[in-house]
Amino acid sequence: MSSLALITGGQTGIGLGIARVLVAQGWQVALASSSSGDSSTVQDALTELGNAASYYQHDLRDTDAVPNLLERITTQQGEIDSLISNAGVPARVRGDMLDMLPENWDFTLDINLRGAFFLAQSVARRMINAPGDAYRSIIFVTSVSADMVSIERAEYCISKAGAGMMAQLFAVRLASEDIGVFELRPGIIETGMTAGVKDKYTSRIEAGMVPAARWGQPADIGSVVSPLVNGQMQFANGAVIPVDGGLSIHRL
Repeated sequence: MSSLALITGGQTGIGLGIARVLVAQGWQVALASSSSGDSSTVQDALTELGNAASYYQHDLRDTDAVPNLLERITTQQGEIDSLISNAGVPARVRGDMLDMLPENWDFTLDINLRGAFFLAQSVARRMINAPGDAYRSIIFVTSVSADMVSIERAEYCISKAGAGMMAQLFAVRLASEDIGVFELRPGIIETGMTAGVKDKYTSRIEAGMVPAARWGQPADIGSVVSPLVNGQMQFANGAVIPVDGGLSIHRL
């Protein structure tokens, strides 16, 4: 029986890049996001991924809906072997952090941190209560912004820093259960989320900001996820892995 990965935000961007890699390796994938299942983005993803993929509409802010989400997934596709906690939102408004509004803070933190935590908590409980033969894992896709400051999007940086600690906490709690937990920190990745700042970042990349001298691609993240979910790095539990072309390396 194929292993199953639940990928939040799996219908586009980094999440879709991860789904492509896993499906090519024989995995089943459950994609979840707040988008309507009838949206062109979702339908295009399902068409591309084929019978290996199913879609479930779910708003991470609605923590009360998590049990129903997981019940629908397991009824249709079986128990979850890996959670790819990928869905996230940028700052609603880029600007001076001294002008940030509480509602914009709440929006970003509710999705990137609170929603991610309580979904991972529920998935972890199910993994412990329904052990199987397959290797199990939780992968938190955070950002280089967990450790690199951008004062025009402070709430985003804070949410990702918190998610980094969340990954460490889950790693320690679940290690004795043989559940691997890892944190991936993507750098500047070419997705819909970065489309609005493409010109700005392209010139900076060309000027040397990223040692690899190119934009990252969703496939770059997917290629790193593969050995993590397949158990090839299980004794590296809790590892924090930058996937950023060298962006976050301190340099003189």
